Amino acid sequence: MEKFLKTVDRISELSGKGVSFLVIPLVAVILYEIVARYVFQNPTIWVHETAQMIYGAYVILLGAYVLRRNGHVNVEILYGRFTPRTRAVIDLFTWLLFFYFCGLLLWKGWEMAWESFLLGETEPTTFAPPVYPIKMMIPLGAFLILLQGLAKFIRNLTFAVTGKEAAREH
Repeated sequence: MEKFLKTVDRISELSGKGVSFLVIPLVAVILYEIVARYVFQNPTIWVHETAQMIYGAYVILLGAYVLRRNGHVNVEILYGRFTPRTRAVIDLFTWLLFFYFCGLLLWKGWEMAWESFLLGETEPTTFAPPVYPIKMMIPLGAFLILLQGLAKFIRNLTFAVTGKEAAREH
């Protein structure tokens, strides 16, 4: 079990760090548009949609990394007053909602992405880029966050039952 947990943590860490480099092409295309528009008075038709797609992939694929780093928003008015073990028990119930939502996102996201791929769907604009690559990021991101959620669920379950923390990669 420890090997599984460390492997999931490593996948989330590596995918998050790898995806973080999408900021570079995002900044590059926006900078290109600024120069083209304001220096050469020749705006593009492709930068806005390209930037949206890069940013969309960035947000979707970073979910597991953020979950691993405990970076998602929590409401801790009462929660923070409980003991760590009680919080782990409460988390076990909230993980059910998490798994339902992410499982639905994976399932429906895959259906939507696959249909988009089969149809060769494009944006209804002059630039008309294909849509399926960004739609494929939805089930991939859902899968990654589901894996990390499973690892956190196992850790919460272990802590709730034994009072000891499960393996954690630092």
